[in-house]
Amino acid sequence: MVRGIKFVSIPVRDQDAALDFYTETMGFKVVTDQPFTSTQRWIELMIPGSETGLALFTPEGHESRIGQFQSIAFWCDDVFATAKALKAKGAKFTQEPKKEVWGASGVFQDPDGNQFALSSKGKAK
Repeated sequence: MVRGIKFVSIPVRDQDAALDFYTETMGFKVVTDQPFTSTQRWIELMIPGSETGLALFTPEGHESRIGQFQSIAFWCDDVFATAKALKAKGAKFTQEPKKEVWGASGVFQDPDGNQFALSSKGKAK
């Protein structure tokens, strides 16, 4: 049976810039960084304390996905504090964090313009 998600792929234009953002700004750790094709590397990252990883990779023919809203929501204990910390490291928010009926959320983007939700796992305090 399926036991979880190993990784989700984030389409990026510049793997070096993406790697810097996801390690330096987001705090993710490199699991794999190796050649994949003659023009791309396979870069797999882990979120500390999580079993789900991210791959910074764009399959040929899928370049149109770069810079779009991605169906990925990152959760944290405190959306407002996490957003403040990410902003201090240069992350740009396209939707400032706000309280919702179900919790709190905001939307940030990476250097390629990919947008992601930052969400609480439950109701915001």
